[in-house]
Amino acid sequence: MPPEALPAVAPRDLEAAWEQARAAAAAERWGAPRRLLFQRRDGSPQELLLADADAACWAEAVDARHDLGTLSGLSLCLRLLALVEVMTRARWLAGLYSLTAEGIELHPALLRAAAAMPLDAAARFDERDLRRLLSRPIPSGVPA
Repeated sequence: MPPEALPAVAPRDLEAAWEQARAAAAAERWGAPRRLLFQRRDGSPQELLLADADAACWAEAVDARHDLGTLSGLSLCLRLLALVEVMTRARWLAGLYSLTAEGIELHPALLRAAAAMPLDAAARFDERDLRRLLSRPIPSGVPA
């Protein structure tokens, strides 16, 4: 299946993965680069490479707890990475997280949106769709 067909995850699992990944980075538990293979709907292959040191670290942390060999583990990892990526480019999201002495605190609405909305073909969140989703009540998609 392609990245955009990956299932929703529970917001609490996404939040836990965020904390696990932060702890792994703080402990300098760097993972190896990962090559992810997907099959497009037309049958063609699609490859995603997690070569960035931070992405590899975060993928390692998620894999240790949720197994990237499962759809739920893979979906959780890619949603976590997509959330970090969209936070770096969508300045309007700044009101939905805060920097604290302990790290970044994520607003529950942002967690629910990232857990429920589909990824795009590049395993990212579409900023426009995210803004639209956050402008109305967000169904959890998965039992909390």
